Amino acid sequence: MVQLPVFRPRSRRHRRAALRSILPLTALAAEQVLGRDKVLVLLETFSSYCLHRPLMTLRRSLALLLLAGASALGLSSCTTIRQGQVGVKRTLGRLDQQVVLSGPKAFNPFLTTIIKVPVTTQNLEIRSSLPSKEGLSIASDISILYRVKADKVPEILQTTGLGYENILILPVFRSASADVCARYFAKDMHSAERSVIEKAILTQMNEVLNTRGFEIENVLLKNIALPAGLAKAIEDKLESEQEALRMEFLKQRETRDAERRVIEAEGQKRIAVVRATGEQEAAIIQARGKAEAMRIEAEAVRLTNQLINRDLSPAVLRFKSIEAFRELAKSPNAKTIITDGNTPLLNTLAQ
Repeated sequence: MVQLPVFRPRSRRHRRAALRSILPLTALAAEQVLGRDKVLVLLETFSSYCLHRPLMTLRRSLALLLLAGASALGLSSCTTIRQGQVGVKRTLGRLDQQVVLSGPKAFNPFLTTIIKVPVTTQNLEIRSSLPSKEGLSIASDISILYRVKADKVPEILQTTGLGYENILILPVFRSASADVCARYFAKDMHSAERSVIEKAILTQMNEVLNTRGFEIENVLLKNIALPAGLAKAIEDKLESEQEALRMEFLKQRETRDAERRVIEAEGQKRIAVVRATGEQEAAIIQARGKAEAMRIEAEAVRLTNQLINRDLSPAVLRFKSIEAFRELAKSPNAKTIITDGNTPLLNTLAQ
């Protein structure tokens, strides 16, 4: 503890003698109004305050300095493990095998430090050349999505350190990608085979890194750049395939149009046949109707004649003739009637 100096004021008699020698004119004027004793008391109080003020300021500064040091020491001995992180304590160079989970943590800043490691999914992006089966180098952007296993963090820090991306993950990826891509042609990286290549690299990396505390979630090949000659050959081939597909489409369209026209002609033919058949059947039905009507009419005439021939006897015919002559006789006009000689002869000339 700091020992502060103790202020011992002078004796009252000595202070009054000193004040008399330096008493200003305004104080002398005040002495005449208030009295000498009161003025001396006021001056003595003011002098004591002036003498004690530097000592009070020193004490306050020392207190503030001690408070600031204690606050800095307290803040340096605390840290916060954020969500998605775990911490590992390192005391005098030795790593604690127990991980520290998220939240505020206190530790001894003189002996211990807390190393923070993220355990969420990390994206490691690189630009690399991939070999192909025909011996070409294919440039590509690669994204490696990986995650650190929380329970393996102390082992990772002890065996690999914080630079595990460059020390462990990237060398394993380069080895796995060279091994897998060498089985495929360069054109396969621009086709559906790319997903197969990505899964093969992922599987081979996990075989090595899972036991080391890492989980590779996905490997993505992006922005694949083929050599200029190969790219031109692939483009020409794709254009030829597209042209063949276009011609095949035109052929199929013409075939469909021809089939449609055949179907339309067949439909028109069937319509004409049905129409002619209908007209023919209608004519036959109409002819049959007329023939049947004529037959019925002839039959009616025949029956009528039979009835007439049966009912008209010679006597009836003679009677009807006489009645007809009688009616003619009633007419005033001149008439000439020619008979066969068997009917009566009447003179119908006007008298």
